[in-house]
Amino acid sequence: MSLGEKLRVMVVDDMSVSRGLIIQALEWMGIKNIDFCGDGATAFKRVAVNPVHLVISDFNMPGADGLTLLQGLRQHARTKQVGFILITGTADPAIIERGHKLGMNNYIKKPFSPEGLKACVERVVGRL
Repeated sequence: MSLGEKLRVMVVDDMSVSRGLIIQALEWMGIKNIDFCGDGATAFKRVAVNPVHLVISDFNMPGADGLTLLQGLRQHARTKQVGFILITGTADPAIIERGHKLGMNNYIKKPFSPEGLKACVERVVGRL
């Protein structure tokens, strides 16, 4: 069984089109086990109950943004080791720095190509 078939990924984005593009790219990479949420608070609750290997989260969401989700994940024993990739439209250095301080594993700027997302994911989980 390949890594893509074993890997469990949670995609978090409030925009359904963005979620769809991320999921489509993950499926293209061979990742089979993909769950998704439209907000950080719901994602945290679901990951806390059923941990995943990797969370790919948009930064700008209503309520709990991507870094708030990351902070919550890093504060709990069951989720502190979950890989985390932030997707952002701005790549503001302050956001990226804060993400690194919170334990973000990687980030990618929108718009991205499937190949770019694959390279970003592989830097966190290894070769797919």
